[in-house]
Amino acid sequence: MVRPHLPLNALRAFEASARHLSFTRAAIELCVTQAAVSHQVKLLEQRLATALFRRLPRGLMITEEGRALLPTLQEAFDRMADMLDRFEGGHVRDVLTLGAVGTFAVGWLLPRLADFRARFPYIDLRLSTNNNRVDIAAEGLDYAIRFGNGAWHDTEAEALFEAPLSALCIPAIARGLKTPEDITRQPLLRSYRADEWPGWFEAAGIEPPPVRGLVFDSSILMVEAATQGAGVALAPPMMFSRQLAAGDIEQPFPIYVSKGFYWLTRLKSRPESAAMQAFRQWIGEMAAKTRARSSVGDFPPPDR
Repeated sequence: MVRPHLPLNALRAFEASARHLSFTRAAIELCVTQAAVSHQVKLLEQRLATALFRRLPRGLMITEEGRALLPTLQEAFDRMADMLDRFEGGHVRDVLTLGAVGTFAVGWLLPRLADFRARFPYIDLRLSTNNNRVDIAAEGLDYAIRFGNGAWHDTEAEALFEAPLSALCIPAIARGLKTPEDITRQPLLRSYRADEWPGWFEAAGIEPPPVRGLVFDSSILMVEAATQGAGVALAPPMMFSRQLAAGDIEQPFPIYVSKGFYWLTRLKSRPESAAMQAFRQWIGEMAAKTRARSSVGDFPPPDR
C-alpha cells in the first residue's frame, strides 16, 4: 500500500503545540519561529479539514479532534526517539528479555555473561529470575530457561543439558556420613518435587524413608540452608561448584538422580529477532561445551 506523503513538520508542530498549549513555547522547543509553528499547524488543519485548536487571546484550547490525534502522535514520536537512541557507533542496540530459573542463572549463566557481552556488545540483556513457574507471554519474555521434561504448551523447547541431583551438606555433617543410609538420620531439605529424594535413595539402593520438613522453591535457598547446617540438600552439584570448591559444602557420596534437563524455551507464536537468534546460538555453544567437558561428579569452571 502506497501511503500519502506524511506532513512530519506539521505533525511535530501540532504535537509540541498541544503539549504546551502555546505556539510560542512550541516554537522555542523546535527552534523555529512562532509564525512557522502556526503556519504548519494551519496546513495540517487544512489537510484534515478540521480545527485542531481554538485560538484564544492567551493561548490555545485543543479541540476534540486534536485530542483524538494527540496520543497516536505522541506514541509514534516516542517510538521513533527510542529507535534512534538505540543507534550507537554505527550499530543499532537490541534488547533481549530473558527469564531463568534462579539456580541456573546464578550457578551457570552469570559466570558466562562476560563472554556474551564481549561477543554481542550491542545486545542489552534484561534478566529476571523465577522458580520455574513462568508465563512467557504475560511477562513479555523473549526466552525462558526452565527445568523439566521440555513439555510446555505452545512452547518450543531446546534442551541445554542435564543437571543431576546429589546430596550436599556442610563438612561437619559429611564427616558423620559413613554410608548413604546415614543420611536417613539427617533432616532432609527438599523441593516441591516430591519424587526427588525417593529417587536418590533408590539410586543408592536404600528403601526411601518418609521425607518431611522444610520445602524450598529454589535450590539456591535450599543449599544456603544446608550451608547453615539445617540439614542435607538434594541439588545439582554442577550449579554449586563455587561452594564445593570453597569447602562450604561437600558432596558425601557420588550418587545421582536425574529429574530433567534445563531447556531454552520460547513461544511458538513469537518470531525470533536477530538478538534472539544470536543468544540461542551462543547459549547452545556454551551448553555444548558443558555437555562435552562435564561428566557426573566432575564439573569444570565456566568456559572462557
